[in-house]
Amino acid sequence: MDYTWRGLFESLEVERLHAECFARDVGEWDWFGQVEAHSLGWVCARADGALVGWVNVAWDGSGHAFILDTIVAASHRRKGVATRLVTTATVAARDAGCEWLHVDFEDHLRPFYVEACGFTPTNAGLIRL
Repeated sequence: MDYTWRGLFESLEVERLHAECFARDVGEWDWFGQVEAHSLGWVCARADGALVGWVNVAWDGSGHAFILDTIVAASHRRKGVATRLVTTATVAARDAGCEWLHVDFEDHLRPFYVEACGFTPTNAGLIRL
């Protein structure tokens, strides 16, 4: 398994993986253009050349980075891929000078983000738009 910070990928690869992980149809979203323009970076996980995991690290251009869309192909879940994606993203955000790495998640993902990845629970707010 190879994990690459700001690794090359085709938008369709991420779109297919995103569709699989969020149970939706494959669209034509320009993932590469979006993250290249707006994100601190991303991590690609590849097995035998195939994209099997990905995470986006958005940021405010200064000290705060944000984990978004931690996704792993069903064939590679429960093997530590997501944890390694987040760990790689954490190191890269720290190396970029960020002071904080944020993540929000649904309740069923709490053991992953808090216990496996080491995030500290905090209060947060959310408005559905």
